[in-house]
Amino acid sequence: MWPFRADPAHRATGPLKEFYATPPPADATPLAELPLLAVDVETTGMDPKKHQLVSIGWVPVNGASIDLAGAGYVILRGTEGFSVGPSATIHQLTDDEIAAGIDHADAVEQLLRALAGRVMLGHFVAMEEGFLSLACQEIFNAPLKVPTVDTFAIERRHMERMGTYPRGEDLRLARVRQRYGLPDYHNHNALTDALACAEQYLAHRATLPMSTLKDVMG
Repeated sequence: MWPFRADPAHRATGPLKEFYATPPPADATPLAELPLLAVDVETTGMDPKKHQLVSIGWVPVNGASIDLAGAGYVILRGTEGFSVGPSATIHQLTDDEIAAGIDHADAVEQLLRALAGRVMLGHFVAMEEGFLSLACQEIFNAPLKVPTVDTFAIERRHMERMGTYPRGEDLRLARVRQRYGLPDYHNHNALTDALACAEQYLAHRATLPMSTLKDVMG
């Protein structure tokens, strides 16, 4: 058992226990062979303890290739009386769409099956970690512990090495993508943002001196 997972794996139930049965890639895995899953969550706010998940999107990255056939997107059903409130202006999901969503346990199970044996990739991935770990704790009795790669952190380190310290919105995904010549996408759809993050990771791979998982984990 991978030591990083030993404690949560012992307590985990159901799909999370199955997830922990598959070891993650080793730190020395070459990036050319590295399986990742770009993940994005849309929520009603920034605090996992106060706000709710409303959608999850994911896109597999296998080495230097994006696997669109393996992409997934789920809208999570709200509890009785739940309203997205002002957050609808950001993620564009309505109360009716949330009411027609799927159960949280089913949504997280789909994600875990896609994530098994992979590294979780995100842009400011602490957001995804926080919400998904709490969801796993509430549903499957243990937090989600998984190796992560963060394009936000990769770009910040790169800018600092170049003596260009990020300010304001310099590290927002759309702004980072512009600097790498990537196309503009509409923000705050979980699947689109996951794809945008996957593309940004490949742009980083192609231009920065990184060769193994350890290099990109920082």
